[in-house]
Amino acid sequence: MAAATASFLPSSAVSSTRISSMPSSVVSSIHSSTVSSIPSSSVSSIASLTMRKSVPSHRIPLTRLLFSKSDSFWPTASLRRPPLATNWLSPAVEDLEHLPEVNGAEVSMSTDALHRFIELNVGKWNGCLYQFDAQGNLMQNVTTKLAGSSYGEDELVSLIQTLYIQQPPSRTSCPDDDPEVEWEEYKIKETNMFTVDKYQQIGFFPNEKAFALRYQTAGMLETALRAGVLGEDDTGEESPKNLKLPSRHPSVVCESCLYSQEKDMRARAFHIMNPKGVLEMLLIFLEERGESTITSSFFGSSKDDKDRVAPHLGKWKGYAITKRTGVYGATVAEAETVALLEMDEKDQLIQDITSTSSTGVTTNVHWKGTVSDNLLVFDGGFQMTLLPGGMYMGCPCDVAKSVAQSQSFHLEFCWMESAGKRQRLIRTFDVEGLAVSSTYICEIKI
Repeated sequence: MAAATASFLPSSAVSSTRISSMPSSVVSSIHSSTVSSIPSSSVSSIASLTMRKSVPSHRIPLTRLLFSKSDSFWPTASLRRPPLATNWLSPAVEDLEHLPEVNGAEVSMSTDALHRFIELNVGKWNGCLYQFDAQGNLMQNVTTKLAGSSYGEDELVSLIQTLYIQQPPSRTSCPDDDPEVEWEEYKIKETNMFTVDKYQQIGFFPNEKAFALRYQTAGMLETALRAGVLGEDDTGEESPKNLKLPSRHPSVVCESCLYSQEKDMRARAFHIMNPKGVLEMLLIFLEERGESTITSSFFGSSKDDKDRVAPHLGKWKGYAITKRTGVYGATVAEAETVALLEMDEKDQLIQDITSTSSTGVTTNVHWKGTVSDNLLVFDGGFQMTLLPGGMYMGCPCDVAKSVAQSQSFHLEFCWMESAGKRQRLIRTFDVEGLAVSSTYICEIKI
């Protein structure tokens, strides 16, 4: 077991988890494994500090990011940045102030990162889109195909993608007819050096094959659901019967993508928060590149795996890498982590997180939570929705409350592809909705 553990740890010395300590209202076991503990009175994201201290001013947005209209909890445009509560910073976190500025070498490397991101996405992807409600119940599944290609060279290279959604047979077709499969086409906005930084706020881990992106609307997801569930029978209703669509003006739409470590396959998970900052639905594209086909029954019925928490119980050991947002994003912190998740005799969820720096500094975090069907809720207001296939997705119970209290927040996606081995991706936002960092975690059960 020791040899297996070593294979998943970075060969170089790792440093302390120094990036973003979350207030107690948004801490979960996932993010705790890569952060230092800060009192709940803290109102500032350490990741925001990193952006202020380490990113050139021309790359800091001048206005707040608005994800919805006036009915959302997001404030109006402002040049104000979140206040820095430096009196709560530990010595390890304060070291972030001395990180170097982005220089010409990093700019050159960013072009290489963009090419690697595009190479990771090109090809023909066959798969399915699965829609879950906030409690983890499967609502819809739709067969999809995604074609990705590139054009241009060097820093002018671009990724173009087209999503094809299989439509169901029309209810008006004759029963005796042999229905021909119809596909709806949706062209995804082009991805290039400009869009990944300014609009998508990419968090990319090329070696680990993982990334996170921001979307301004849920238009692609709505189109996929309408075409895949309603097809030609779609009358254009804003709220069609028997189909739950994303809000027209969601507050947050975040994609987190993890690639299989066993085959040319990936899972792209979407958090969608409604205009009030409450989780509305979860969507997952499960896709395989090449000629293989993922059947719509891959996840099976949500009733087939009632005890979804059991595979995640136990002790997990691994490593975490945190990077700044953007194609220029440099590694901010690395850490060795140990996470223990268990149920006590009262069926209360207990988690103990330990992270160790290269200098031997150890941080311990202890949390409690409750389990209700497929929903885990931790003290402080963070929830995890358990999904089939060894997956779960986490988010604050109420993002609006975090924003009102000037607290940063985070979203997370976990994929346990095989027993005893899992990957996690965490996306950290500041109080203005700016994605300031992403953290990748790889673990094995010991």
